[in-house]
Amino acid sequence: MPTLAFVLTAGRAGDAPAFTDVKARPRVPRRRGRPRTRPDVVLADQAYCSPAIRDHLRKRGIRAVIPVPLDQQSHWTNKVTGCDGGNRGGRPPAFDRDAYKQRNTVERCINRLKQWRGTATRYEKTATIYLAGLPIAGIFLWSAR
Repeated sequence: MPTLAFVLTAGRAGDAPAFTDVKARPRVPRRRGRPRTRPDVVLADQAYCSPAIRDHLRKRGIRAVIPVPLDQQSHWTNKVTGCDGGNRGGRPPAFDRDAYKQRNTVERCINRLKQWRGTATRYEKTATIYLAGLPIAGIFLWSAR
């Protein structure tokens, strides 16, 4: 079951530094006990190709479906440097093209959220009100389908 989580960052902050915060947010309810917090798989685009993110996921046993950018693919075959210039080298990470196609659903949802005026223009002045508006926009989008 896909879940969405929102983390508000500074205006021009990148996606990758907020990855661990976003990954820690979703709570998938179970029939009994505490909600599950560890996903089975993370579908992400090329912005999340950093070895730090891949190592974070690997240590927790989470499958990563993240393509390597074309300008960095040669680093994986070079034994000296890796995706970010670090000592990674060797075989490129496995990439499941069919699983990556599921990411399209998330991208379309985010694009529809951006069409909602409150999220696109950031009229709300406080972070709390802005973050409260995101699920409300999601409910409106879900109910309209």
